[in-house]
Amino acid sequence: MADDKKSEEELAGIHTLQARKNFPLSCGIPFPELIHSLFQVKLACLETNHRLGYLPEHVYAPCREAIREGLDGKLDGYFDVSLFQGGAGTSLNMTVNEVTANRALQISGKPVGQWDSIHPILHVNLHQSTNDVVPTAGRVAAIALVIRLERAVLSLQEALQRKESQFENIVKPGRTQFQEAFPITLGREFSAYASAVARDRWRISKLIERLREVNLGGTAIGTGALAPRKYIFQVVDELKQITGFPLARFENLVDGTQNADVPVEVHGILTALAVTLIKISGDLRLMSSGPEHGFGEISLPEVQAGSSIMPGKVNPVIPEFVTGCSFRVTANHQMLTSAAAMGSLELNPFGLVIIYGLLESCTFLLSSVEQLTSCVDGIEARIGKLSSIGRSDSIVTHVIAGKFGYERAGQICRTALAAGEKVEKNVVKAGLISEAELDTLLSPENILKLGF
Repeated sequence: MADDKKSEEELAGIHTLQARKNFPLSCGIPFPELIHSLFQVKLACLETNHRLGYLPEHVYAPCREAIREGLDGKLDGYFDVSLFQGGAGTSLNMTVNEVTANRALQISGKPVGQWDSIHPILHVNLHQSTNDVVPTAGRVAAIALVIRLERAVLSLQEALQRKESQFENIVKPGRTQFQEAFPITLGREFSAYASAVARDRWRISKLIERLREVNLGGTAIGTGALAPRKYIFQVVDELKQITGFPLARFENLVDGTQNADVPVEVHGILTALAVTLIKISGDLRLMSSGPEHGFGEISLPEVQAGSSIMPGKVNPVIPEFVTGCSFRVTANHQMLTSAAAMGSLELNPFGLVIIYGLLESCTFLLSSVEQLTSCVDGIEARIGKLSSIGRSDSIVTHVIAGKFGYERAGQICRTALAAGEKVEKNVVKAGLISEAELDTLLSPENILKLGF
């Protein structure tokens, strides 16, 4: 923060103090991306109003400097108002207005609260409403996080593809309903994970197109009341230049102010990613389980001790972390769905709840994907364990069914088990199939080819 900035209470105005009292939830500072985007919106409005002659230089210059400090994160400490609040986000918008105005007064060498010079509503909030500022800032913040999330998902996809290549010739049992099924390669399993994540990445890449329309300029209910026409047509272009994002004004600003179906659609795609992450994490936990008396097919990176009482125990903490975060994302989807449905007439009073859920899910997924990528990079196949189960009785039986048929293969398996022999040895000893032919049937090349 600037050296000459006074105490936090001196920059907080009455609206901020009332919000702290009325919404006493200790949720910490809101998402930094949201604070940053709020100042970006305020800067776009300030620049547009100044260019059109609505703000004199002695107001514009210090306000611009104060907003720049906000963009640099120097004012983050003042944003301790819970996002779970009544009033559709008015308290959050007023915090931005009051902190900006008071900081601008300090920059001008004037005492905090001397609002006849620089006023939080008449100047900082000029031609704006909470109802267009906060939803716009929420979408800008979401776009910033979505861009980072897409890059992270791409990195996860590439990590899985590397494992697909590394493990392509390692045969192991496939499993259905937790029972051994036809053989598969470990690489083929990771190829399926990579394909699923690739779909998630493609869907996420389309989210900017869904989020790019904003209702800035619509003021209170989307009619642009109390805002000049030139301002309405210029302010989103100004914000587009500031953010570098392909923003556009809602064609129907009333629609953009009333309805919150787009965040629900966007979050549905985030939920799909969460489902993919839960599936992959669950499989990694299973395949690494044991390791002696479980599946024990792979080993995960050892990142921390697994027990305070059992020495040497290592837990799959990264897949568990990812799963827990993904649970929160799926829960947020229910919250968003309910909040979006509760809009009434010209406004949804739960807009900040929607923004909170959307940004939190993006943040949880980003951290999860980054951690899972690191985990995947460190996965190793346990060759000894895999080689011992790759020719198990059930696997051999499934494979020879193609040669002998369903009933005959089952009878061969039962005969071998009754004799206390491995199916592999029994079928070769009985002259039903040569060892070379069995090796061919169980080879990675045969298993990887599609069909027969």
